[in-house]
Amino acid sequence: MARVLIVLGALILVVGLLWPYLSQLGLGRLPGDIVIERENTTFYFPLMTCLLVSVVFSLVLWVANR
Repeated sequence: MARVLIVLGALILVVGLLWPYLSQLGLGRLPGDIVIERENTTFYFPLMTCLLVSVVFSLVLWVANR
């Protein structure tokens, strides 16, 4: 369990460091992401981005377990 937490922490660190570069790829502003803009408030829910990240992580874990 400790190894899983260390790997998860390392992955979060790497994604955090690479986030400026990942945002330039358009990740986070895909068609299907929900954006509601009002006068003084913006609500943003990255629905398609979450689905895409989930599929990629699922494929990576499936390949790693084979």
